[in-house]
Amino acid sequence: MPAKQHIITLTAQERAELEKVSQSNRRSVREKTRARLLLGSDTSVPREKGGSQSDLELAAHYKVNPLTVSKVRRRAHERGVLASLVRGEQQQRKARKLDGEQEAQLVAVVCSTPPDGAARWSLRLIRDRLIEMEVVEHIGLETIRTTLKKTHSSRG
Repeated sequence: MPAKQHIITLTAQERAELEKVSQSNRRSVREKTRARLLLGSDTSVPREKGGSQSDLELAAHYKVNPLTVSKVRRRAHERGVLASLVRGEQQQRKARKLDGEQEAQLVAVVCSTPPDGAARWSLRLIRDRLIEMEVVEHIGLETIRTTLKKTHSSRG
């Protein structure tokens, strides 16, 4: 087995904080498990008292993948011990197509009376009206549909 790349040595304050998190009823299971993994990886505590355990031992004891243990230690080394407990922001999340003001205008269009010759608003009519009002330059029908579904609006 290769040597650990990220050695975790906790201060007394960090250790106390992690013990509090691991026993908390207000934290998620994921956060409590990460805290327990870091406590088990602590090299400042002897093996007999629950520290300095290998990745395989920790993985078997807490029923997680050994890769999870190494990732938790790596994150603690990069971000800091307490910051590594919480979930990080997603890096590849797509930007929203409509901002809040544009969504409000979309809902206002849908709540208005439909144009002459139409019994109710269709997605194409809504798209054409938004472009005509210069709310957006172009917009897909699926974006309109999902936005209306999210806002619980009725098309007439």
